[in-house]
Amino acid sequence: MKDERIIKKYPNRRLYDTKVSRYITLSDVRDLVMACTDFKVVDTANDNDITRSILLQIMLEEESGGEPLFSATMLSQIIRFYGGTLQGMFARYLEGSLDLFSKQHHELVRTLGETPFDAMTRMTQKNVELWSEIQAELMRAAGFDLRGERSGSHEPSASGASEPPVSGERHGKGRDETV
Repeated sequence: MKDERIIKKYPNRRLYDTKVSRYITLSDVRDLVMACTDFKVVDTANDNDITRSILLQIMLEEESGGEPLFSATMLSQIIRFYGGTLQGMFARYLEGSLDLFSKQHHELVRTLGETPFDAMTRMTQKNVELWSEIQAELMRAAGFDLRGERSGSHEPSASGASEPPVSGERHGKGRDETV
């Protein structure tokens, strides 16, 4: 594990980077995030970890200037998950989705030397595999047993006819909605 950089927030609301021994701004903290530097922000008044609140401040500044990342509809949907039974599952889903997106971004940057068609084909295949894994994990977390559905056993329907198994990731109006 890398050494975590400690940033102290003083009662005067100033941030002090202990590694470089100087006061820094939120813009400097944003630069640390962009450089993928591990850090922790500690409130000197009570030694509480306030990293999340500092990151939220940076996000608020980013959202208020230029093109926002989150629409009002998206923010409303996120707020609705707070305090609900699916809050933890949603957080894991969102984090997994962002990790997947980040990996794909790095993969795209790495594969710029390939022909665009080959790179997009390979990334699309990988995308489908990764999304299937994330969806299967969420279904398992929600209590659905996917092993029975993937075993190939056919259960008779109400009409007595045998229906093909339906994958846990593909519930939609008779079509594959996984993309």
